[in-house]
Amino acid sequence: MPAYPSRVRAIAESSAAAVVAAGAGERDEFLRATERLAGLDAEQVGLVLGAVLRRQLEDLHPDGLTGEEVQDVLVRCARGAAGWFPEVDPDALLLVISGALGVHPHEDETVPVTPLDVARHAPLVVADLLRAADRTYRPLLDAALAAIAEAEANDLP
Repeated sequence: MPAYPSRVRAIAESSAAAVVAAGAGERDEFLRATERLAGLDAEQVGLVLGAVLRRQLEDLHPDGLTGEEVQDVLVRCARGAAGWFPEVDPDALLLVISGALGVHPHEDETVPVTPLDVARHAPLVVADLLRAADRTYRPLLDAALAAIAEAEANDLP
């Protein structure tokens, strides 16, 4: 793993642990990892996991994503997690996916999920998409972090 600042490294390590645990259906480790993830800066966690999800969705659907394909991901992910994580919430899954695609609630709308919900549901979707594409998390994470760093560098005056 590249040398990241400590706050980025904490997100990278916690998200990797959560995604690996989700992929293996290891409830206890998943809960511990997502608790750690939820304790970090929610905006940064959302930015990183959103970037990973967006990259996965773009790789799996280079011609764009249809509503039916989103529903397929939601159903597959929810069914896959329900046996070991019965708290899985399809609404939270949808919010995570739509946020990754840049569709966010309006400013006057309340967000129906907590940072813990995001920290738990984003890794579920990431793990599901990793299985679908037969990929591993770390290269996607590193690419997403590099893209975020580049975007932030370009935003500097």
